[in-house]
Amino acid sequence: MDMRKVRQLAKMMGEMNLSTLEITEGSTTIKLESKLSAGSSVVSPALPVQQAPVPAHTPEGADGTVTVTAPMVGVFYAASAPDAKPFVTLGDTVKKGDVLCIIEAMKLMNEITAEQSGTIVELCVGNGQVVEYGHPLFRIRP
Repeated sequence: MDMRKVRQLAKMMGEMNLSTLEITEGSTTIKLESKLSAGSSVVSPALPVQQAPVPAHTPEGADGTVTVTAPMVGVFYAASAPDAKPFVTLGDTVKKGDVLCIIEAMKLMNEITAEQSGTIVELCVGNGQVVEYGHPLFRIRP
Protein backbone atom coordinates (compact mmCIF):
# COMPACT_ATOMS: atom_id res chain seq x y z
CA MET A 1 0.00 0.00 0.00
CA ASP A 2 1.51 3.35 -0.95
CA MET A 3 1.85 6.37 1.36
CA ARG A 4 -0.61 8.52 -0.63
CA LYS A 5 -3.36 6.00 0.12
CA VAL A 6 -2.39 5.90 3.82
CA ARG A 7 -2.54 9.73 3.96
CA GLN A 8 -5.98 9.69 2.29
CA LEU A 9 -7.21 7.16 4.85
CA ALA A 10 -5.83 9.27 7.71
CA LYS A 11 -7.53 12.38 6.29
CA MET A 12 -10.79 10.46 5.91
CA MET A 13 -10.52 9.27 9.55
CA GLY A 14 -10.27 12.89 10.71
CA GLU A 15 -13.22 14.01 8.57
CA MET A 16 -15.40 11.18 9.85
CA ASN A 17 -14.27 11.51 13.50
CA LEU A 18 -13.08 7.90 13.60
CA SER A 19 -10.68 6.84 16.34
CA THR A 20 -9.61 3.57 14.70
CA LEU A 21 -9.47 2.33 11.13
CA GLU A 22 -8.14 -1.05 10.00
CA ILE A 23 -7.69 -1.84 6.31
CA THR A 24 -6.53 -5.11 4.76
CA GLU A 25 -5.36 -5.13 1.16
CA GLY A 26 -4.02 -8.45 -0.02
CA SER A 27 -1.53 -9.66 2.58
CA THR A 28 -0.99 -6.15 4.01
CA THR A 29 -2.98 -4.89 6.99
CA ILE A 30 -2.78 -1.31 8.24
CA LYS A 31 -4.34 -0.16 11.47
CA LEU A 32 -4.61 3.59 12.06
CA GLU A 33 -5.45 4.98 15.48
CA SER A 34 -5.90 8.62 16.36
CA LYS A 35 -5.69 10.20 19.77
CA LEU A 36 -8.22 12.79 20.85
CA SER A 37 -6.96 16.30 20.31
CA ALA A 38 -7.13 18.91 23.08
CA GLY A 39 -10.28 20.40 21.53
CA SER A 40 -12.03 17.05 21.25
CA SER A 41 -14.41 15.80 23.83
CA VAL A 42 -15.79 12.41 24.63
CA VAL A 43 -19.55 12.25 24.94
CA SER A 44 -20.80 9.74 27.47
CA PRO A 45 -24.22 8.20 26.98
CA ALA A 46 -26.87 9.73 29.18
CA LEU A 47 -27.85 7.74 32.23
CA PRO A 48 -31.46 6.58 32.24
CA VAL A 49 -33.73 8.72 34.37
CA GLN A 50 -35.67 6.81 36.97
CA GLN A 51 -39.09 8.19 37.80
CA ALA A 52 -40.43 8.00 41.30
CA PRO A 53 -43.05 5.24 41.50
CA VAL A 54 -46.64 6.38 41.11
CA PRO A 55 -48.78 4.99 43.91
CA ALA A 56 -51.58 2.64 42.87
CA HIS A 57 -53.99 5.07 44.51
CA THR A 58 -53.83 8.83 44.33
CA PRO A 59 -55.14 11.15 47.04
CA GLU A 60 -58.82 11.95 47.18
CA GLY A 61 -60.22 14.15 44.45
CA ALA A 62 -62.47 17.16 44.98
CA ASP A 63 -65.54 14.90 44.88
CA GLY A 64 -64.14 12.63 47.61
CA THR A 65 -63.28 9.74 45.29
CA VAL A 66 -59.94 7.94 45.16
CA THR A 67 -58.42 7.16 41.75
CA VAL A 68 -56.74 3.79 41.33
CA THR A 69 -53.90 4.19 38.81
CA ALA A 70 -51.76 1.72 36.88
CA PRO A 71 -48.48 1.06 38.73
CA MET A 72 -46.85 -0.13 35.46
CA VAL A 73 -47.21 -0.19 31.69
CA GLY A 74 -49.10 -3.22 30.40
CA VAL A 75 -52.38 -4.69 29.22
CA PHE A 76 -55.43 -4.24 31.47
CA TYR A 77 -57.62 -7.29 32.09
CA ALA A 78 -60.88 -7.00 34.01
CA ALA A 79 -61.09 -10.78 34.61
CA SER A 80 -58.75 -13.69 35.25
CA ALA A 81 -59.74 -15.39 31.96
CA PRO A 82 -61.60 -14.33 28.81
CA ASP A 83 -64.72 -16.30 29.80
CA ALA A 84 -64.59 -15.41 33.52
CA LYS A 85 -66.68 -12.69 35.12
CA PRO A 86 -64.89 -9.38 35.86
CA PHE A 87 -63.25 -8.90 39.26
CA VAL A 88 -65.34 -5.74 39.79
CA THR A 89 -68.15 -3.92 38.00
CA LEU A 90 -69.65 -0.45 38.36
CA GLY A 91 -71.38 -0.12 41.74
CA ASP A 92 -69.56 -3.04 43.39
CA THR A 93 -68.40 -2.62 46.97
CA VAL A 94 -64.78 -3.62 47.51
CA LYS A 95 -62.73 -4.23 50.64
CA LYS A 96 -59.09 -3.40 51.17
CA GLY A 97 -57.03 -6.18 49.53
CA ASP A 98 -59.70 -7.22 46.99
CA VAL A 99 -58.36 -7.85 43.48
CA LEU A 100 -59.63 -5.14 41.12
CA CYS A 101 -57.95 -6.21 37.87
CA ILE A 102 -54.83 -7.71 36.32
CA ILE A 103 -52.15 -5.88 34.36
CA GLU A 104 -50.03 -8.08 32.13
CA ALA A 105 -46.49 -6.77 31.81
CA MET A 106 -43.71 -8.76 30.14
CA LYS A 107 -45.81 -11.95 30.20
CA LEU A 108 -46.35 -11.63 33.96
CA MET A 109 -49.86 -11.24 35.38
CA ASN A 110 -49.87 -8.60 38.14
CA GLU A 111 -52.93 -8.38 40.38
CA ILE A 112 -53.94 -4.83 41.28
CA THR A 113 -55.64 -4.73 44.68
CA ALA A 114 -57.74 -2.15 46.49
CA GLU A 115 -55.79 -0.21 49.09
CA GLN A 116 -58.99 0.89 50.80
CA SER A 117 -62.62 -0.15 51.01
CA GLY A 118 -65.33 1.61 49.03
CA THR A 119 -67.67 1.53 46.04
CA ILE A 120 -66.56 1.47 42.40
CA VAL A 121 -68.02 4.65 40.86
CA GLU A 122 -66.13 4.68 37.54
CA LEU A 123 -64.39 2.17 35.27
CA CYS A 124 -61.76 4.18 33.36
CA VAL A 125 -60.32 1.40 31.15
CA GLY A 126 -61.71 -1.24 28.82
CA ASN A 127 -60.70 -4.91 28.88
CA GLY A 128 -57.58 -5.59 26.80
CA GLN A 129 -56.60 -1.92 26.65
CA VAL A 130 -52.92 -0.96 26.97
CA VAL A 131 -52.34 1.28 29.99
CA GLU A 132 -49.44 3.57 30.78
CA TYR A 133 -47.74 4.08 34.12
CA GLY A 134 -50.08 6.26 36.24
CA HIS A 135 -53.10 5.83 33.92
CA PRO A 136 -56.44 5.94 35.84
CA LEU A 137 -58.07 2.50 36.13
CA PHE A 138 -60.96 2.98 38.59
CA ARG A 139 -62.48 5.58 40.86
CA ILE A 140 -63.59 4.43 44.30
CA ARG A 141 -65.82 6.32 46.71
CA PRO A 142 -64.70 5.40 50.25
